[in-house]
Amino acid sequence: MTTALITGITGQDGSYLAEFLLEKNYKVVGLVSQKHDIGDQNIQAIKDQLILMPGDLLDQASLEAIFKQYSPDEVYNLAGMTFVPKSWEIPTLTFDVNALGVSRLLELMLKFTPKAKFYQATSAKIFGLPGQSPQTETTPLKPLDPYSISKAAAHYLVQNYRDHLGLFAVSGILYNHESERRGEEFVTRKITLAAAKIKLGLAKQLVLGNLDDRQDWGYAPDYVQAMWLMLQQESPADYIIASGRSHSVREVCTIAFSYSGLSYRDYVVTDKNLIRKTEARELLGDAGKAQRFLGWRPKTSFKDMIIKMTENDLQLLSGSNSTSEVKPVCAGREAPTSEV
Repeated sequence: MTTALITGITGQDGSYLAEFLLEKNYKVVGLVSQKHDIGDQNIQAIKDQLILMPGDLLDQASLEAIFKQYSPDEVYNLAGMTFVPKSWEIPTLTFDVNALGVSRLLELMLKFTPKAKFYQATSAKIFGLPGQSPQTETTPLKPLDPYSISKAAAHYLVQNYRDHLGLFAVSGILYNHESERRGEEFVTRKITLAAAKIKLGLAKQLVLGNLDDRQDWGYAPDYVQAMWLMLQQESPADYIIASGRSHSVREVCTIAFSYSGLSYRDYVVTDKNLIRKTEARELLGDAGKAQRFLGWRPKTSFKDMIIKMTENDLQLLSGSNSTSEVKPVCAGREAPTSEV
């Protein structure tokens, strides 16, 4: 039985990956923080099939104990600080978790499990202001903030341990990917939840920033399969995982509200204060390498993904007496997770 260690197992990607690996008869060990319990609902259905170990990317001793006890064959590092604006407030912590946390894992792998395979969750935001579109694996990195700088540093660390120390270590450069498990702070889930609340009379409007902001969005369960495929190859390499198609926040609104039998124009208002002064250029990924070498293609369309999310929120809220406010959000930007 192959043993996999997943950091960030309670997050969107971590929980889907855990389900995927269990179906393939893996022993799945998950790193869980004793400081946070956000996302625990994502693994409730499979919790009795998992081995959950307390630990933190900031605590090398806790990580070492897991490597010594379980000697994982595959390590998936999905934990991290992901809120870009917050990274300006806590740049040192962001770098410690997102970059030095990766260094700690790679160091332990080299010491205890040098034959194991390592996957690093790298963000497309490492490209910052790309000079080309779509981006490929050879597009120069131009990170714009402490978050993307930390992710770029981790990306280079993975390459270093692979090229100079011989570890099977790869980075998946994933573009935005959403699902029913997406946190409520993220713009796609913010919209689908608001559409459901307004449909059920639990909210009256949704305040957003730039409705014309565009992203390359895909469906998270499709993307975790790509993570696994990267570690099944004979030779390690980095891959872009993306839909290759751009959609606007306005399109998310149109689909979510239409599925709810509403017109977003009647309920969505824009606030210029929520539009960031410095926006990165449109990020659009070219997943051609993943298609050629991994045989990977996204299965779920953008429209079907938003419908799935809206339908899920309608079901979650049906019968609820909640009148919680739908808070404003800066369109198209990430929000915090507690996957550390």
